[in-house]
Formats: sequence, C-alpha cells, structure tokens
Amino acid sequence: MIDTSGIVVTNNHVIDGADEINVILSDNTSIRAELLGTDPRTDLAVLRIKTDKPLHAVQFGDSDTAQVGDWVLAIGNPFGLGGTVTAGIVSARGRDIRQGMYDDFIQTDAAINRGNSGGPLFNLEGKVVGINTAIYSPSGGSIGIGFSIPSNLARNITAQLRDGGKVRRGWLGVNIQQVTDEIAESLGLTGGGRGALVARAQEDGPAAKGGIRNGDVILRFNGQEVREMRILPRIVAETPVGRPAPVVVWRDGREQSLDVTVGELPAEAQQAAATPTPPANRPTELSGLGLRVGPISPEARERFSLKPDQRGVVIMEVAPDSPAAERELRPGDVIVEVQQERVNTPQEVVARLEALRKQNRPSALLLIETAQGQRFVPLRLRGERGSPG
Repeated sequence: MIDTSGIVVTNNHVIDGADEINVILSDNTSIRAELLGTDPRTDLAVLRIKTDKPLHAVQFGDSDTAQVGDWVLAIGNPFGLGGTVTAGIVSARGRDIRQGMYDDFIQTDAAINRGNSGGPLFNLEGKVVGINTAIYSPSGGSIGIGFSIPSNLARNITAQLRDGGKVRRGWLGVNIQQVTDEIAESLGLTGGGRGALVARAQEDGPAAKGGIRNGDVILRFNGQEVREMRILPRIVAETPVGRPAPVVVWRDGREQSLDVTVGELPAEAQQAAATPTPPANRPTELSGLGLRVGPISPEARERFSLKPDQRGVVIMEVAPDSPAAERELRPGDVIVEVQQERVNTPQEVVARLEALRKQNRPSALLLIETAQGQRFVPLRLRGERGSPG
C-alpha cells in the first residue's frame, strides 16, 4: 500500500482476468478492492480499498541510487504461507529479461518465489526500491535470480493509473536497431557501437516532423545518453507528451542537434508476414557478398508478395555460409539503400559497392526492408568473388 487512503500497487499478472479482487491485510482482514487501472507493458496494476480501519503505507525510494551489493529485503506471500521476508543483495541493475520494450529490472538474490509477485523490495532505509515481479528458475522455486520493477519506473506509472486509469507514453514513430561496432565503423561513428540507429522514421510521425531521418543514430534524447538501443524506448516513454525534447543525432559524419515534439504512443498495429516464393531468372551477382539480386518487376512482386509501392532491389538468392547468410538476409528481402543512398536497380547497387571498395571501405551498410519493417545490415566487403552456388 502506497497511500493511507487505500491505494495498493501490485503486478498486472496477479489480478489479470479476475472477476473479483480482494486485498488481505496483515491481520487477515479481507477487503474487496476496486481496480483503478492496469499497464500490461510494465506489468503493473493499481487498486483501491475502502475501510474504517487505520491503514499503514510504505514510501517509494529512489531506485536510481540502488547499487550492486546493496542489501535489500523482499516481502511477499510465497506459496500461500503468509507474510514472508527474505534478505539478499542487489545483484544487477538494468536487466532486460525480454518481457517487453521497457525492461529495466533490478536483479536480486533475495529469495523470490511464487506468491511474491507484487510485493515490495525494501532498501535498508525501509523504502521501496522495487516491486517483485519475476524469477528465473527451472524448477519454479527461487535459485537466487529474481527481478523487481524499479520504484522510479513504478512511481510514474502508478501515478498515472491512479489519476486517470491509463498510461500516456511518449512516442517518436521510429523503427530502431542496435548500433554494432561494424555499423559504427560504416558510419564513421567514433567510440564504437552506441546509440540507436533509425531504420525507419514513420511518415508524419513526431520524429520525421522533427527532422529525424532514416540512417540517423540517436546519441542523446532529452538530455539523457542513449548508450544502447533498448534504452531509447524507455526514455521516450517517460518524456511528457506534447513537449519538445532536444535530440542529438549522428548524421553525415558529425553530431547534429534537433528538437522533436514527442507524440502519444498509439495502439500497436499488426503487421502481416510475407512468404517468399521461388526466385526470378537472371539475377545480378553482388561480388563477394553471396547475394544475387534483381529488379522489382511485376513477376518479382507476385512471387515475393511485395507491396505495390515497394521500391528498391529484391534479393533473389543467398549463398549458404556467405556474409549475407550470416546476417540472416533472405530471398524476398529488399535492398532500399546502400551506404545511405537510395538504389532502384541492381546496377546501382553494384556501382555503389564498387565505389565503396575503391574508397577502401571495410564494409557496406545496407538498408533492408521486409514485411516486418526496415533494418540496417552491415556487410563486410570481400576482395574475392562470391557466388550463391
């Protein structure tokens, strides 16, 4: 309970699908609870109970001050045994456990078992620095790897659920990918792989309106460093909707500053998958890459289920054990850009690759489009001639 007026925070998965929700106090009093709102993206839910009994509340602490090695206490109701306290330390910060795009968990070795979900993780000052949410366990019991939602993330989400019943998140309207060392090398980005590479800025989205382009690397957003791709969605989500945010991008070999007005995250859209079909005849071979490509002809559109307005050069064949195969390129993928320049014919692709070789570039950066979206793919340029077989 975070407020003596009866506001209770728990996990969404604890109450998901329930017809009736009851909160049991420490004296075993059971009180019917009202659901104020849920946020499946962060697995949080806010409840309200009403009672004449005096209630006690805990306070959120500052989870950003939690350090690896700090002692913490986990409280919950494991296996229905009743209130239980376990002790441990903070094992790691900023864990991504593939639960969603906003993963930023505190990892602890304090025993967390089934029934601990939604319970608090206290620091030694008696303040809540996390909400126990998940464990890693092959057996279902604690093996010392538990995860808690940081209080600083939970505080913002619960406040919105309490006040409005839903969460408004900032939205940029971009598809992004991780900047690997090879991609950084291709773009001349010093300091190695860092930032978030914009594979696509949605037309009429906040990013495009603010001047962000395909191929930009977002290095800083609203004053915060984007050390790696997965940090950006969380920073954007926490940025107030409708307010301009300063953005620093890497473009054309240097840093550039922009101002982007953040929009509100819309409902997620479904994307259909296309099934590649047999390749067309007489493809053009890309020397050393293990690729054969062709123009987007009416036959190619039909065979690869390409969109009517699709532009670029379609991949016809991929040689096994080639640089292209290592990057998981497949027949039916479309090359949209080579080194951030649009290409519309196989001849343009060949010419651009040869120009990069003459510049002694170690790799070429390709913008690839599939039914799932766009992504940048670095391919190492080889001197020898490759063939798909």
